[in-house]
Amino acid sequence: MKYFSINLYLKMLNCAIAEGMSRNEFKNWPTPIEEAEKLQVISAKEFLTAHELLDDKLGPGFGVRVGQQMIIEDYGVLGLSWRTCSRVGEIFERSERYFKLLSNTFVWQIKEEGNVSHVLLNREAHRRGMELSTEASLSATVVVLQAMSEKDILPTQVSFKHNAPKDLTSFNAAFKCPIHFNQPSYSISYKTADLNLRTAKADTSINSYLLQQVDENTKGIKIPGNTFVRDVESLIKDALPTGIPGIQDISALLAMSNRTLTRRLSEAGVTYRDLIRKTQEHLSKEMLLDDVHSIGEIAFLTGFSEQSTFNRAFKKWTNQTPTEFRKKS
Repeated sequence: MKYFSINLYLKMLNCAIAEGMSRNEFKNWPTPIEEAEKLQVISAKEFLTAHELLDDKLGPGFGVRVGQQMIIEDYGVLGLSWRTCSRVGEIFERSERYFKLLSNTFVWQIKEEGNVSHVLLNREAHRRGMELSTEASLSATVVVLQAMSEKDILPTQVSFKHNAPKDLTSFNAAFKCPIHFNQPSYSISYKTADLNLRTAKADTSINSYLLQQVDENTKGIKIPGNTFVRDVESLIKDALPTGIPGIQDISALLAMSNRTLTRRLSEAGVTYRDLIRKTQEHLSKEMLLDDVHSIGEIAFLTGFSEQSTFNRAFKKWTNQTPTEFRKKS
């Protein structure tokens, strides 16, 4: 699964709150703030959707503004290890190995060209949320490199693959250099001499210790159970019109054994039977509220071979018959 660090997700929500949104506005999100604080990572799909929703609400440049609010401490032990690097540009050289703590959706690469170094962010912007996330990443780079060097170093240019937004105010304030759009790659360029600057808190022994901690944290990344459960529910929902899927059917689609699927669901606090019932109930309620399908059709679409069986099951779930539920809705 593609993921982002929960710290990046929480930073985004807190920046939205700082720009005028209420904490209560996130209560009905798939991962509200209270639940997010218990997790390590969040699925890329959910993270990128959040970027899109917040950019729509708070205006162009929101991702850039989030990046400008990032501080070294937001990156945990990884950020602390950056502070004690020997050189500023060393953080990009560690990208493939250590940036997994932040996300597995990108890799940094440095290409030197004369006295300028182009720091490429290798990722595909398959949706607008990824474009916005990239804006945040490149914006945060400016802040992080200044914090590492404790000098006001600035990029010489910044390049984005996507189109320019209508308002570049936040971009100009963050980068203070030429900004190019519709380019072949995402990159931020610096004078090579600036990337070779010694960091303000360079310390070989402390850095070695911190890297050991980063290694341990990288190995310990755990995909949240709620994301896995939602994936299983989605597969069950797709299968129901042809009958209730057996656990072996779903585990085959997930390329795992029945035992592994059962264990993963148990770790999330549910059973496969729970998910079948929950999905049937949720789907049947949705269709009863839409008033598009007959009750007989709803019975079939939720995996029942007979309407009478569906009626009994629905009565057990809600203490109402499907007809009563539809009339009261």
